[in-house]
Amino acid sequence: MNADEQIALVFDFDGTIVDSMNAFADIAAEVMPKRLPIDAAAAREKYFETSGLPFFQQLEAIFPGDPANRETAEEYERLKLEGYFDEPLFDGVHDTLAALRKSGVKAIVSSNNFQHLVDRFVEMKGMRFDMVLGFRDGFAKGADHFRHIERELGIPRERITFVGDSLKDGERAADCGVSFIAKEGIFTRDQFQSKFPGVKVIKELSELKNLF
Repeated sequence: MNADEQIALVFDFDGTIVDSMNAFADIAAEVMPKRLPIDAAAAREKYFETSGLPFFQQLEAIFPGDPANRETAEEYERLKLEGYFDEPLFDGVHDTLAALRKSGVKAIVSSNNFQHLVDRFVEMKGMRFDMVLGFRDGFAKGADHFRHIERELGIPRERITFVGDSLKDGERAADCGVSFIAKEGIFTRDQFQSKFPGVKVIKELSELKNLF
């Protein structure tokens, strides 16, 4: 693939590469009712509705300005670490990444999980990405990450496709002018296509091998 034809496939991490979202939702359902006016079932539902944001931002979206948000987020992050690195990859991750490399496609992680956690997970699982972008102050999934990819790899947005499992991921792609492929999981094909008419939806990551 010529440099002026280079394309990038940018992956959300949790819920797209790593099968971790149900575990995260369980933790949210445990910690939120302790300090906030919500029961466990509603907490789990709200967690999924706002997924794609760092948890402290999810809390602010659900309970704007609530003084309990900070302590709730801190407990969530502590509990998340207890089993996070044992969470499995979705089927086909390694084979799909190998196929993309063979096709000359740049494979990149874009996550709102913290940078050091994503780096450690990628290393532990032996995954090969061209770039791994996580969350840190002033640098988040969405415009920050896409600008970084453009600047560092010289790939314009019209040749970037974002793969994610949340409606927020689709919103970010649309807001930033990049293509989007939705992965079924916490949201269904119908939910994605209702929000983003005509969007490509996959069930398995291996389907990407036939698209690029």
